[in-house]
Amino acid sequence: MLILISVLLTAGVLPAQSPQPDLERRMWPAQWITVPETDPEAYGVYLFRKEIEVAGVPDSFPMLITADNQYELFVNGSFVNRGAAKGDLDHWNYDRLDLAPFLIAGTNSLAVRVWNAGDFRQEAQISYGTGLIVQAASPISAPINTGDSWVCRQDRSYRPVPVSVYGPRPGMIGMYGYYVAGPGDRVDMAQRIDRWETIDFDDSEWQPARAVSPGVPRNTVGMDARQPWRLVPSPIPPMQRTPERFAAVRRAAGVTVPDDFLAGTDPLTIPAGTTATLLLDQSYLTNAFPTITLGGGAGASVVLTYAEALYEDDLRTKNNRNEVEGKTILGRQDSIFTDGTAGQTFTPLSYRTYRYVQVEITTAEDPLTIADISAVAVGFPFERRAKLSSPLPEMDTLLDIGWRTARMCAMDTYMDCPYWEQLQYIGDTRIQALVSLYETGDDRLVKNALNLMHFSRQPEGITTSRYPTNIKQIIGPFSLWYIGMLRDYMWYGTDRAFIQDKLFGVRQILDYFGNFQDANGSLRDLPNWSFTDWVEGWPRGIAPLDDDGHSAVLDLQLLLAFEHATQLEAELGMTVFAQQYREQAERLATTIRDQYWDAGRGLFADTKAHDHYSQHANSLAILAGIVPEKDRAALANRMLDDEDLAPASIYFRYYLHRALAEAGMGNDYLDWLDVWRTNLELGLTTWAEDSDVAGARSDCHAWGSSPNIEFYRTVLGIDSSAPHFRSVRIEPHLGNIRRISGEIPHPAGSISADYDLDAGTARIHLPADVYGLFVWRGKTTPLTGGANRLDLK
Repeated sequence: MLILISVLLTAGVLPAQSPQPDLERRMWPAQWITVPETDPEAYGVYLFRKEIEVAGVPDSFPMLITADNQYELFVNGSFVNRGAAKGDLDHWNYDRLDLAPFLIAGTNSLAVRVWNAGDFRQEAQISYGTGLIVQAASPISAPINTGDSWVCRQDRSYRPVPVSVYGPRPGMIGMYGYYVAGPGDRVDMAQRIDRWETIDFDDSEWQPARAVSPGVPRNTVGMDARQPWRLVPSPIPPMQRTPERFAAVRRAAGVTVPDDFLAGTDPLTIPAGTTATLLLDQSYLTNAFPTITLGGGAGASVVLTYAEALYEDDLRTKNNRNEVEGKTILGRQDSIFTDGTAGQTFTPLSYRTYRYVQVEITTAEDPLTIADISAVAVGFPFERRAKLSSPLPEMDTLLDIGWRTARMCAMDTYMDCPYWEQLQYIGDTRIQALVSLYETGDDRLVKNALNLMHFSRQPEGITTSRYPTNIKQIIGPFSLWYIGMLRDYMWYGTDRAFIQDKLFGVRQILDYFGNFQDANGSLRDLPNWSFTDWVEGWPRGIAPLDDDGHSAVLDLQLLLAFEHATQLEAELGMTVFAQQYREQAERLATTIRDQYWDAGRGLFADTKAHDHYSQHANSLAILAGIVPEKDRAALANRMLDDEDLAPASIYFRYYLHRALAEAGMGNDYLDWLDVWRTNLELGLTTWAEDSDVAGARSDCHAWGSSPNIEFYRTVLGIDSSAPHFRSVRIEPHLGNIRRISGEIPHPAGSISADYDLDAGTARIHLPADVYGLFVWRGKTTPLTGGANRLDLK
């Protein structure tokens, strides 16, 4: 009887579930899987499925997922996420997702597309081989763990469309410029696996997946480091998704386009035996996943060509980006070969960057219908919090274009450019990080970039110039700017422990440069690529060098790195290192004055021979503090007036403008924006790569977005004056502006400034417990947390 009662009492109770192991320190129960009998290093697109039973929809159904190279996850036919964020094999990011919103009671399907671009992959993609891993993050989701219970197959409808950087070549799309952002997609609809991601798809003939290796977190206790992927939780959230539609059909040949075609309400039919071409204009540059839906058209082909702008006859010059007449499109392509059925839908595997898309259709014996073409724009989910109210509409335009440029160059990493390279270079990223902090206060992508650069350090100490990358490249000055970027984060960010963790890397970098310093501190014959800026007459952007390998521009960048390292060590490290770097900085500063100062011209030369001069050397000299305060204005005026100086490009004008402001010329800031105005005149909706706007390779380089910092830091005058933004200094430079106001995010809230020169007042609001100084016409006034009202008369 006692046994019977016990059985009856427990009949409705599930067995106790053991807790999940510590998934950041213990080997995962899930296995990396791949498709049997496929080459793990070759190009391929692979499909994986798993069905699970859910008695009732849970409040939470957490899971972890990642893949090599990339994955796309669907649950019950609904899109969930793309990933994972780029890293390296020792720091392979996985995403934590909650599937509960996508589940139903009963049978549910998980479907994952994984693709490996193989030898065609973008340069930013590090890879070991094709693989997928899905791990339950709680006992309730344990059935989803990858292993041989998952089924899979290769999707042979895909082939790559490679891009050549040397112009047209057989079987490749020709471009003129450094292109490493990956191939296009060639899809044969007759071989596609239709509706494979839906819940009712029959996968009974698919084969079981093959286990590759266990899932091993980077900090697994009790394991060695043999496993190919060392897993870490991604610091990056899923990308923001925004539906978009094209703005206009700019050209059409071989077909008449219905008025409402782009609205998605009036399909376009291309007759049999026709070649037709459409040129679609988004009206601004975008990163997006276009989707085209086709019907019929057996044997037809559709080629999509994506471009930032159209080219003149030389296929290198763009001129006005709004103009299309007589111009040619050239760019990355996708090709679709139709099978004659209804509802053929194509979306590329990775996002495309474009303002213009050419759609070229060639039909056979059947007409083809394009039911719709639209897109979903993607990007890092920044929330723009900075505000500016100005009497000058141009300021709003410049801010908006700069913000779009910064957004376009921010995905799972910062990028130099989204179309051509998609690589996270330190020189670009330092400026992009400050744009993010001033505009949003969101430091997640900033910290991710600093982490990745920290991981990129070579055995001898120096960082690579860009990371992640599957081709090592070292730009010595960029490693020095990494130290500056870390100092910037200390100044504006809040995570003290994060910065302290990087200090030993800073020491290793400076130790590396010490191997190439003379006894007086000057650098000699620095190896690798010493790029500073794209300047006409500077081969590969390298500032002039003496015959014995010395350069003022390199020495000054090293001097600034010593000064930044001194600040880092003094605040967060060991005082002995701070003192060491201070002494090295003083020695190098003396050498720079002795070797490069030309008293006759009142300028710093680029070389000891005093045969080259640049805005770069003189800007850096002011920023490094080796120009006495009383002499800065004269030097700044020479930098602007002397036409013999090598000019700073749109990138290095960040440093030029900072130096001019340091020299007391900040009231003229709006007069220095000529290259940005040229961008506007030539119809760009993002900032071009260099100052040759008409012929710039890239139409989107966020290193040109420095006005999105300086409108707030120089014009409104809002700046941090202590590590971690503990205090502020507000020194506006209004020029001819009589009324202006704005606001920026602060770790403790926000800082706002409102200036009315006609009324003679300023209103400053600081977060509670934040103090600072207000500087106006040589007078300094203390600021306290809360509202501050000041007299400007």
